[in-house]
Amino acid sequence: MESKDLLALLKRTPGERLAFLPASASESTIAETLTAFANTRGGTLVLGVRRGQAEGVSDPEGVIARVLDAAWQAEPPLTRSIPLPKAVEVNGHTLVVVEVPPGLSHAYRLRGRFLGRRGSENVPLNANALRQLLLARGEVTFESLPVRGATLDDLDLEAVLAYAGRVERFVGLSPEEVLRRRGCLTPEGEVTYAGILLFGRSPQQFLPSAQILIARYPGREMGDTFLRQVIDGPLPRQIVQAEAFLVDNMRRGAVMRGLIREETLEYPREAVREAIVNAVAHRDYSIRGAEIQVFMFSDRIEVHSPGRLPGHVTLENILHERFSRNEVIVQVLSDMGFIERLGYGIDRMVRLMEEAGLPPPKFEETANGFKLTLYGHGERMLSTGEETRSRWAHLRLNERQEKALEYIAEHGRITNREYQKLVPDVSPETLRRDLANLVERGLLIKVGDKRATYYIFK
Repeated sequence: MESKDLLALLKRTPGERLAFLPASASESTIAETLTAFANTRGGTLVLGVRRGQAEGVSDPEGVIARVLDAAWQAEPPLTRSIPLPKAVEVNGHTLVVVEVPPGLSHAYRLRGRFLGRRGSENVPLNANALRQLLLARGEVTFESLPVRGATLDDLDLEAVLAYAGRVERFVGLSPEEVLRRRGCLTPEGEVTYAGILLFGRSPQQFLPSAQILIARYPGREMGDTFLRQVIDGPLPRQIVQAEAFLVDNMRRGAVMRGLIREETLEYPREAVREAIVNAVAHRDYSIRGAEIQVFMFSDRIEVHSPGRLPGHVTLENILHERFSRNEVIVQVLSDMGFIERLGYGIDRMVRLMEEAGLPPPKFEETANGFKLTLYGHGERMLSTGEETRSRWAHLRLNERQEKALEYIAEHGRITNREYQKLVPDVSPETLRRDLANLVERGLLIKVGDKRATYYIFK
């Protein structure tokens, strides 16, 4: 950290990720602050500041030694996890700066207590916060916990045998032994959350929020017109159905790359699959009341996953670091072929988007989750009438129906009145039969009733 950076810090108010202490601060106080930072989201401690004013330290080396001794008090010691404290000059004062990186791989205890930051204070973690910390840092994994009330009868043992047939070392073993070896049963024979999520007949009976809410909007923002589906069942089925929904609702067309015209989908199918698999494999299933949410807009796909980034993974190192909060789930999905290379889904997604000439995926952390955004070809994709008609040419529709589909492709929906304006010389009854036929053939969905009726793509 340079002087100008520290000067900017001194103008800020202490908070969750920033603390000021006087040069005389005790080892105990320093240890509490470092431990609280480590158990939260990291932070910066500046020593040599009293009541918001820099007073400096007279013995920087002595203060640094005190900080290192304080770091040793944490269990496990923080000395190997934080950079060496630095003495920095600011306006004639020497201050000591200690930086605790975010996303450390352990839950740290100090004198029997787990501390965290609440605003500018170091506070003991309550039971729920401690549980979330232990789960996030891998000290305890939610997927390995037994499911209260679940038995082998709640698992699809035929699906277990089908899975075993894909893994050479499991061939010939009983379903119970396969489940036990894979971590889907505890040593005592209890069904774990990993087992119920992967092979359960009805996982949502035990985890109602373990599902995917997926919706497509015709424009760039949420609105009253949309197509919605709730996808549940075991995780492998959820992945397949979510991918099918997105692919079915992609535009087909062409993009111009220089002087070359290329037929393409709106998004690379493999990148979309990676986005879904990543959400399903790495979400925090211990968070109740929050499902995976996938929103498809005219220019992007957003995937919202419950749970912030796990372990030591941060937005800055997400392309290079590997950590899974659901190791059993990830391994089984890999055995099933959903994950090409363990730990490399994000890298592959970035590469596929680049090869398709699209912007890189955008990664964001939200208050209690993770958001991934894929940007499509958008307006660069050719969707003229010729392109649109070619999309439905094999369906042998009449010209009126093709016009209706072109209208929906542009506007997101069509009403009976709008259809009448497109083909004014045709009777309303004929147009009603046209639309009913498109619904019967699975191309459109009828929404509303009577005068409020409109049609959208299925």
